[in-house]
Amino acid sequence: MRTFLAALALGAALLPTGAHAWWNKDWTQRTRITLNTSAQGVQTKEPVAALAVAVRLHSGNFDFAAAKEDGADLRVVAGDDKTPLKFSIERFDAVNELAVLWVQVPTVAAGSAANAFYVYAGNAKAAGEASVGAGFDAALLAAFHFSDAKAPGADHAGAFGADTPVVTETNGLLAGSAKLDGTAIVWRPLDKLKLDAAGTMTVTLWIKPEAVATGSVLQWGPVGISLQDGKAAARVDKATLAGGDMAPGAWTQLGLTVGGGKAMLYVNGAMVAQADAVLPVLNTPATPLRVGEGIKGLAEELQISNTVRSPEWLRLAAGAQGAEGKLVAALKETSDTADGASPGYFGVLVKNLTVDAWVVIVILGIMFVVAMWVMAAKAVFVSKVDKDNRGFLQRFRGASNNMLQLEKGAAHPNSPLFRLYQAGTRELNKRNVGQANSALLSGASIDAVKASVDADLVRESHRLNAQMVLLTIAISGGPFLGLLGTVVGVMITFAAIAAAGDVNVNAIAPGIAAALLCTVAGLAVAIPALFGYNYLASRIKNISSDMQIFVDEFITRVAEVYGAP
Repeated sequence: MRTFLAALALGAALLPTGAHAWWNKDWTQRTRITLNTSAQGVQTKEPVAALAVAVRLHSGNFDFAAAKEDGADLRVVAGDDKTPLKFSIERFDAVNELAVLWVQVPTVAAGSAANAFYVYAGNAKAAGEASVGAGFDAALLAAFHFSDAKAPGADHAGAFGADTPVVTETNGLLAGSAKLDGTAIVWRPLDKLKLDAAGTMTVTLWIKPEAVATGSVLQWGPVGISLQDGKAAARVDKATLAGGDMAPGAWTQLGLTVGGGKAMLYVNGAMVAQADAVLPVLNTPATPLRVGEGIKGLAEELQISNTVRSPEWLRLAAGAQGAEGKLVAALKETSDTADGASPGYFGVLVKNLTVDAWVVIVILGIMFVVAMWVMAAKAVFVSKVDKDNRGFLQRFRGASNNMLQLEKGAAHPNSPLFRLYQAGTRELNKRNVGQANSALLSGASIDAVKASVDADLVRESHRLNAQMVLLTIAISGGPFLGLLGTVVGVMITFAAIAAAGDVNVNAIAPGIAAALLCTVAGLAVAIPALFGYNYLASRIKNISSDMQIFVDEFITRVAEVYGAP
């Protein structure tokens, strides 16, 4: 069956790609993570250092059944398959098959789709290696994931939590999100979050507001980010910035950098406004950190750093964390591909086929085999019929008036014309036609002979068209059956996404792409059957015409030679 499916793969895009050597044979599976900084992904013009990449794992790109229940056997290795990378685990849910890792990538190259690293798993003996906050660089002061079940609103290192209650949504943009009801989430001033005057700062936060007319996204003393008339706005002491459209009900990343005498406002990684500004001192007792005051919706992934992140860094970070997943692509691999070829795109499709899709494809495979057998058998049969018909016609037309003696010559077992001739001669023999003192045939007798031959003509037509209905079933039923498999597969994919709450493209794409394979299989059955049916139908139509002409010719000659005047 997989051989049949492989025949459906079109183009070099479906061919296998080479794989790197396996880092450690004790780990049985790995997921290849590719960071696409080309024009097809999230483009950057210069290398970016120390990027914290959010990696989403799900059933389409990671085998949770092979990993330990708590993800303790996870390892992250650089693209050279030798260098370990620092990472932390925000979520690892083996039941719902969802996980989020933060990986610190030392350098992301510009304009390339070849930035890659590997997430290994599948070693029951491995001890946990992920450390708290290891997926971020030293410039990060705090990251609030809102995924911590024990202390919602705690920072990534677990050093402190929010002073006010935090209600969380289990499945948000990355993992957990904070539910905003208009009341601010407040963090008390701590030395860990202290920023000196004239220093540097970067703040980023994802928000999904129900309305965008007004509201305070973040307020930290004299520094704040807000919503004003459907646009993002920011304030740094006395300087104000505004720009960038905000959409209600959509995840949007807002960012603010201050340093070098400049303040810059970002929306989804793109700078929308800048102004001259100097960072005031933050984290005095009078400047608590407040998020979501006057806003209803969801908030996620608040990050505060004591450095000015570059525009490229912010653009890549937004691409890695956003729902579209333009920067990060993941592909599941197993150890049996270490020294050979990876499954490639087509292998990913086959591996993500659901049970119902396999049922449809197996049925289509049977239909394909039957259709091919019918076409081959019919083509051979029609060729033999044509050959024997030509041989018999040559004898018949050269028989002069002794046409009733043709049976004594060469046989034509595959010629329907010969069998029609035999049917006619049987009727003539019943009437002693051609024998001594035999009476000439009346008009009624000739009509009776013709009726008998016409009956055999109908039987021969049925024989010629036998099994052609199987081709029509393949032509009309194949695409509909494939479409059924695709629709069911898409339904299952979206049902799984709805149940898990993971709506990024990497979670949706494998299931939908695999479901579409059913439609491809249906078309692969129907298209050859359509060509074969039309070819055979044309040949059979010509043979049927020859039979009708022969019957008329035979009866005419009988009437001419043996009929009464």
